[in-house]
Amino acid sequence: MPHDDRDLSVAVPSATPSAPDRDGHPAELPAPAPAVEAPALQKVGRAYLTWLMIASFGGSLALMVPLSYSLALRISDLAPGHEEQLGYVTGSAQFVYLILSPAIGVWSDRTRSRLGRRTPFMIAGALLGTVALVGVALAPTVLLVGLAWVLGMIGWSTTGQAIQNVQADRVPEEQRGRISALTGVMTQIAPVLGIGIAYAVASSTLLVFLLPGVLGAVLVVLFPFVKPEGDSRTLVHTSGVTLKDLVTSYGFDPRRYPDFGWNWLGRFVFFMGLYFNTTFGTFFYAQRLDMPVKEVAGIVASIGIIGVLAATGGAIGGGFLSDKLGRRKLFTLIGSGLFVVGAVTEAFAYSLPQLIVGAVVMQLAIAVFSAVDQAIVFAVLPDRAQAGRYLAVVAFAQKIPSALAPLIAPLVITVGATGGQKNYTELYLIGGVLALAGGLIVKFKVKSVR
Repeated sequence: MPHDDRDLSVAVPSATPSAPDRDGHPAELPAPAPAVEAPALQKVGRAYLTWLMIASFGGSLALMVPLSYSLALRISDLAPGHEEQLGYVTGSAQFVYLILSPAIGVWSDRTRSRLGRRTPFMIAGALLGTVALVGVALAPTVLLVGLAWVLGMIGWSTTGQAIQNVQADRVPEEQRGRISALTGVMTQIAPVLGIGIAYAVASSTLLVFLLPGVLGAVLVVLFPFVKPEGDSRTLVHTSGVTLKDLVTSYGFDPRRYPDFGWNWLGRFVFFMGLYFNTTFGTFFYAQRLDMPVKEVAGIVASIGIIGVLAATGGAIGGGFLSDKLGRRKLFTLIGSGLFVVGAVTEAFAYSLPQLIVGAVVMQLAIAVFSAVDQAIVFAVLPDRAQAGRYLAVVAFAQKIPSALAPLIAPLVITVGATGGQKNYTELYLIGGVLALAGGLIVKFKVKSVR
């Protein structure tokens, strides 16, 4: 069957009266369709997948470079010695977007425009994000930096959400593993290259923010123009968005959609384990290697680079193999099992080689689990016509642990701590148990996916 990159917009039942019958009586009008119905998916071509990857790279470049590097640089300039301000700035922006994301998803699902449902959000998000980065670069106080970054987070996260919605709209089951893997790899590579770009222009604060942002925006905006989404004005019109719609968009009925619910819970538990084992990474390495925290930066960066290579291999291997074998849950279990191996290695590591092995295995595990479970998410969506809403709910399964784990982990590392040495062994073992539990939930409770 040939690959098909054509627009696959939803076909709308005709409202035109049928021809009269043989007695001359007009036929009954067809009943109007009550809601949008997602179209059947056809295999997309390599060119379409490539442009999806490019757009994912661009969105990640613009979002992750500030989070990984340039925001810290800006806070250091404005408030030297007050690194905690970075946490307030990034945490506040994450919280605001987390609250808004389901509403943005509903709005996207119901958008009717010549450009489609997702394209307006891709473009508007990129424009808002770029302008916000200029604001961050020029803001004279930490407070104004924080306000500007809230807009930046909303803009670039909306863009990323729209790109993910397009995957749910267009990519069929047999290609979901590979595209989840490939776009996941792009989000791993983008910040590494982006930080290099920012470092090259480090003498100019404006360029540190603007150059990755503009490049990311161009790569994002090119995608819908090279591979147009198609007109969504022909979709069946639903009623306007009500307050009830917005409130209910923040949740779902797990009894009605059990596979979606179990997969959500599995992701939530897995990512709780992940964030348990990553929140205090720098302090953990400093304690185990008996080094000052400031001197650990180079080691953390080196481990991060090696981890990206491992994650690339894990994502592509897991994603492509799951497509080829037609099995998803096996690979999420493999990913969670590998995470346990990495967590146990780290828990009992007191030398640099052991720490590197543990960290690399954990990065490999995260990539395998994330790429394949993302394909499962697309398969168990309760309603693909409302992909924006439900994918925003799925994001809660990762975002909530990212907020909860840093609050719980400090309590864990003090249990059994002696002589000022924090109990990281316990923290990493608990993280491994949680990750394994997440994989087991997906493997044995999600029934509609192999």
